[in-house]
Amino acid sequence: MRRRLCALLMVACLAVPVAARAAEPITIGFGMALTGGLAAIGKSGLLAMQIWQDDVNAKGGLLGRPVKLVYYDDQSNPATVPALYTKLIDVDKVDITVSGYATNMVAPAMPIMIQRNRLFLGLFGLAVNSEFHYPKYFSMLPSGPDPKHAFSEPFFDVAMKGDPKPTTLAIAAADAEFPKNASEGARDLAKKYGLKIVYDRTYPPQTTDFTPIARAIQAAAPDIVFVASYPPDSVGMVRASNEIGLKARYFGGGMVGLQILSLKQQLGPLLNGILDYDWWLPTDKLQFPGITDFLKTYQSRASKEGVDALGWYVPPFAYANMQVLQQAIEGTQSLDQDKLADYIRSNEFKSVVGDIRYGQDGEWAKPRVLEVQFQGITGTGFDQFKDPKTEQIISPPEYKTGDVQAPYSDVKR
Repeated sequence: MRRRLCALLMVACLAVPVAARAAEPITIGFGMALTGGLAAIGKSGLLAMQIWQDDVNAKGGLLGRPVKLVYYDDQSNPATVPALYTKLIDVDKVDITVSGYATNMVAPAMPIMIQRNRLFLGLFGLAVNSEFHYPKYFSMLPSGPDPKHAFSEPFFDVAMKGDPKPTTLAIAAADAEFPKNASEGARDLAKKYGLKIVYDRTYPPQTTDFTPIARAIQAAAPDIVFVASYPPDSVGMVRASNEIGLKARYFGGGMVGLQILSLKQQLGPLLNGILDYDWWLPTDKLQFPGITDFLKTYQSRASKEGVDALGWYVPPFAYANMQVLQQAIEGTQSLDQDKLADYIRSNEFKSVVGDIRYGQDGEWAKPRVLEVQFQGITGTGFDQFKDPKTEQIISPPEYKTGDVQAPYSDVKR
């Protein structure tokens, strides 16, 4: 009897560490822009990921374990990223690594992920895998298997249907990863459409005075002005172009930041006439299962936490990125990096931004780039921006809500 009791006690003692390990959280590590030029967008993405964490844990977690986000501020600075991800993997020993927001932050993490053979889910990284071809990378961005061209194709498609047909193009881009990829696609499309490039310059990311750039573009007298920029320089380019009275038929294309409420309110009517990309708007044809409930939760928390109050830009995709990861873990019943990558590569996923299937280089198998134009904005009041009529979808036809107004020079008045 005594021997049996001792044996039972030993089994119980051995079981305690196993149970404790089973209860340890699954850790998901990433950097996120919480300060610096990308912070207004990065904070909204973080909130969406925290909502996913709360939703999953409320249902019992994954694999019988809670999930925990482990994150650091990347300061909107690509130079911080390699050390940050090295710490997440080597010191924090996170189970899964995902990216923070923006191409400029995703790209410098890629060599670390490749070296460590890690699964890596990117958030709004444009064509970052086009040179690496890393099989464990998957991009949460609806730019499709040819992202450099798909990103700017709708802009040029809209412009080239104009009457008179444009013949000249100016390209202004920041000297950074995203603008480089976007402007590369724009140059290729200029050749496709027979456009003469009359201005093609990059500017330092730290640029604050955009008036000389706007004046130089004005002197070249282009029909189309394609700008690839991040939030601070998007604002600078809009203000400078308005200040000098830039004359062009079509203006915009790749201006990050104009999609978020704080910058819309800063710029107000100065946005009118600008053509730009977007990924989701609350229109009838983009009402995917779960998106309304997610945004209701997001918006109720955003008002308390001081982040983008609408949450139409990054938040749905940040949440969807985690949904993909969740479904892969549940589908494989594993945290094995190879098994997860194989599963993501081979399956379709349900998400708040629609059904997702991955193709070449881990990009979306089918593109869904919206080309929008700001129209009818008066003042800077919040209520008008809750109505998607101020941001009309011009292309693609299946999501179209309005017609393009041109030339930009007249519309912006």
